[in-house]
Amino acid sequence: MPSSKQKLDTSHRTLVIVESPTKAKTISRFLGSSYIVEASFGHVRDLPKSKLGIDVDHDFSASYVTPVKAKPVIAQLKNYVKTSGDVILATDEDREGEAISWHLATALNLDPSNTKRIVFHEITKSAIEHALEHPRAIDMRLVDAQQARRILDRLVGYELSPFLWRKVRYGLSAGRVQSVAVRFIVEREREIEKFIQQEYWSIEGSFTRTSPATKPIHGHLVSYRGSSLDKMAIQTKERADDIVASLSANSYHIAAITTKTVARNPAAPFTTSTLQQEAARKFGFSASQTMVLAQQLYEGVELGGGGTQGLITYMRTDSVHLAPSAIESARAVIGSHFGPAYQLETPRAYSSKSKGAQEAHEAIRPTDIAKTPESLTAYLDRNQAKLYGLIWKRTIASQMQSASLEQKSIDIASTDRSAVFRANGQTVLFDGFMRAYTEGTDEDTAPDEEAAILPIDLTEGDSLVGSNIIGIQHFTTPPPRYTDATLIKTLETNGIGRPSTYAPTLTTIQNRGYVEKIDKKYQPTETGILVNDILVEHFPEIVDIGFTSTVEEELDNIAEGTLDRETVLRNFYTPFKKHLIEKEATVTKQTEESTTACPHCGNMMLIKFGRMGKFLACPEEGSKVTLPMPEEAAQIRQLEEKTKDERCPLCTKPMSVKRGRFGFFLGCTDYPNCRGISKIWNKIGFPCPACTIGELAEKKGRGRGKPFYGCTRYPDCMFVLNKKPESEQELHELYESWKANPPQPKKSRFPKKSTA
Repeated sequence: MPSSKQKLDTSHRTLVIVESPTKAKTISRFLGSSYIVEASFGHVRDLPKSKLGIDVDHDFSASYVTPVKAKPVIAQLKNYVKTSGDVILATDEDREGEAISWHLATALNLDPSNTKRIVFHEITKSAIEHALEHPRAIDMRLVDAQQARRILDRLVGYELSPFLWRKVRYGLSAGRVQSVAVRFIVEREREIEKFIQQEYWSIEGSFTRTSPATKPIHGHLVSYRGSSLDKMAIQTKERADDIVASLSANSYHIAAITTKTVARNPAAPFTTSTLQQEAARKFGFSASQTMVLAQQLYEGVELGGGGTQGLITYMRTDSVHLAPSAIESARAVIGSHFGPAYQLETPRAYSSKSKGAQEAHEAIRPTDIAKTPESLTAYLDRNQAKLYGLIWKRTIASQMQSASLEQKSIDIASTDRSAVFRANGQTVLFDGFMRAYTEGTDEDTAPDEEAAILPIDLTEGDSLVGSNIIGIQHFTTPPPRYTDATLIKTLETNGIGRPSTYAPTLTTIQNRGYVEKIDKKYQPTETGILVNDILVEHFPEIVDIGFTSTVEEELDNIAEGTLDRETVLRNFYTPFKKHLIEKEATVTKQTEESTTACPHCGNMMLIKFGRMGKFLACPEEGSKVTLPMPEEAAQIRQLEEKTKDERCPLCTKPMSVKRGRFGFFLGCTDYPNCRGISKIWNKIGFPCPACTIGELAEKKGRGRGKPFYGCTRYPDCMFVLNKKPESEQELHELYESWKANPPQPKKSRFPKKSTA
């Protein structure tokens, strides 16, 4: 946004308004001097935070306010509007973008029915020029659909959350989509807890033809004494040992060879959800991280002398369609990079499998498929390059020939026909799209059968020698916890949410403390389980999967003009409000009695929930006596013993163990007169050799790598070691090595703006 001192001179040029400054910068490259492109910096109006902001008695009319941070933006845009000719709103093409355009028109005192609105799926010169040639009015059906979603979420959040405050603890929240996501995670955790591990055994062996010799063929027992063996057929070691003993003396021959050729087709081009899933599988990206990177690639990246260019199409979409021009470009790239044999004679078309697919007109793809990942390496950071490469490969693969695979199955029978082993193998006859890309799999998805390649010169009746026939012990495993990929896939499959909601939903349930991500897998917290159980018991419609999916379909119908907004909101709110009033009167505060006597009144203390989790409270009305839970108290005692000699860094008085939002820490005993705090370090017993003031402590990085050892005075002291010293002598040697080559501060890829 220009400074207030900058002279506004639009000279009756056409004003184009987009959401972000990066997008504005990219678009301005394609437009001549008769246009000026400005950014609204996102939403310019929203519902108030301090109150409901919805008049439920008057057609659910919403009271929108302009956030403080948006007021100077609106003031500046109004000045541009006064001196400009036409005003064109060029926000994103989905419902939220349509709503932003409507809010902009209202805030700038423009007539929404007469204000020009353009949409484009990619930020390229041809797409922008085509959009400018075909402006339209703001689509109020899309605006109503977005407003209905926003109002529904506000009604649930602002009316159900206070209920949770009164019945559980202050600060909890409920959401129409987030509560269903938490339910999936809680129910999966309970499946894991109830899971009973079972033992089972498989019998496997190696078989070799001696003349002419072949490499060993590895098979597993599928039939024994006329009975087929399923996975759980052999459940004890004794049974497995008996079978192995009866087979060891047998000779074997090839009873049957089955060969078939199968075609494997490539996955469809990326939608929002499949991009988030694949980025999580292959790179470990969170859904929000993927969307941030995709937004950067969409809005534009500086390509040296080529200026800022948008590299991918719009990233919030559930369409798998590719434009004819993109298909033709992909065909040319496939021919030049992989050869004519990999080109399709006719383009491959895909259809969306997601419920209510409607958001946009095309899948996520490169804007210029001729721009290979290698050609952009110098202009993208590491993660941008990864994501662009993934999108490019998936797009290319979707228009390549199918792969051709030969699957072979060999049945190996004992001479007495008492046992049959089976060996499965697979050979790639033509790699097709696999030359460019293969889709990742989730950990709960069975991998493809990719056994060792079987010999091709075997024939039925060949004699084989069996060896190394053994029983192998296995145990059944519980269902896996959800990852970003599997949770998004589950939400999409059940019609919960839409492309723009997956990433914020996953972020919200973590920020609220309902779930935590451990080793990239979601686990519910105690608070999350409690809130879920209350909602399932007392408000089943809010967390009902079918109900939530139906609401999404109704929102789609509003966007299509077959339902009106007020009807959908009324049908939801009337029974919801009645139910809420009933439950307010019948549900009691969630507490339970502990086995700890209260030091104040002698009665058993109550277990209550606070922002930091469970705690003990005096049962007497008005009493403020509280204690930590016994297990937490034990942990505090251990930490107090460990840190008994610590002194306040500000006043040198003793420190005490305290618990905050992010765990335990040390606080000055003279609080609030002194506000000194310190981390609880895992010290290793050596003073820092670099500054001689701090001490060395074990630290952990953001990833899951090995711990390292650094000074407690970081960042004032930068001393760090990758190895734990075992003696003063070793520490001195490591220090001398570090001093000869100290670490350099990392350079930011976002240089400071010049003040000139």
